[in-house]
Amino acid sequence: MAARDSRARSPDFLRLVLLICLSVVVMLADKRTEYMQGVRSTLALLVTPIQVIAGTPDRIGSWIQQLFASEENLNEAYERLQGEHMKLRARLQRMQALEAENASLRRLLAAAEKVPDQVLMAELIDVSLDPYTHKLIVNRGLTDGIYVGQPVLDPQGVMGQVTEIMPFTSAVTLITDPSHATPVQVERNDLRAIAFGTGRSDSLRISYLTHNSDIEIGDVLVTSGMGGRFPLGYPVAEVYEIVRDASEAFLRINATPVARLERSKQVLLVWQGLGKEYSGELKEAE
Repeated sequence: MAARDSRARSPDFLRLVLLICLSVVVMLADKRTEYMQGVRSTLALLVTPIQVIAGTPDRIGSWIQQLFASEENLNEAYERLQGEHMKLRARLQRMQALEAENASLRRLLAAAEKVPDQVLMAELIDVSLDPYTHKLIVNRGLTDGIYVGQPVLDPQGVMGQVTEIMPFTSAVTLITDPSHATPVQVERNDLRAIAFGTGRSDSLRISYLTHNSDIEIGDVLVTSGMGGRFPLGYPVAEVYEIVRDASEAFLRINATPVARLERSKQVLLVWQGLGKEYSGELKEAE
């Protein structure tokens, strides 16, 4: 049995020995001569497609991995840029708000220089939530010498008057409050009237003018100085509507306040009688 197995394996062994010898001869020939160069080139040419095909799965895997990694990096970069964009937008909005506030302060300072009476700048800190009243709270009070009835202005004109004082704050009733009345006169011809609050921030009612009164749409109404509350000549409103109804004894006149009642954040508190008569320059300070 052993002899039969030995005879079966001997051809294979001989072939192996022959192949080894042939390989040694080819290597020696390749090293010492150039006869094998063409053979090597031919074999390399034949093997190249096989190498390319064999390496394709690895290259495809690397490409897919890079694709997903690039997409993930792009998503992260996009989210980072989006966050930075939002931060920059917030900063820009803040800068725009500061710029608008600075412009408002410059107008207010310009108005204060033109007002002949003594003035004190104040800042709005609160607004009354009562829908039936138009009141503001400013950061000036008894400690600043504020008094009840003191006129309150913005760079455009009259806003109202102080009606309540606390140690460090004061309540200001606006000219549009339904309980407020402002003695006014037409700047063009000194025709006197009274401007009543309507409860609307964009409208005043001018009462007690007869049908033959000399008043026109576009006329500017200024304080008349009557009643001792407001000094003479401060801008109050501009007439935008005149209704002449023969069945009524008086004209129905509506006017728009010139002060920015809903937008002003800084105001001027005026001590009247401490300077020369106002000449109407406040309106030009805008």
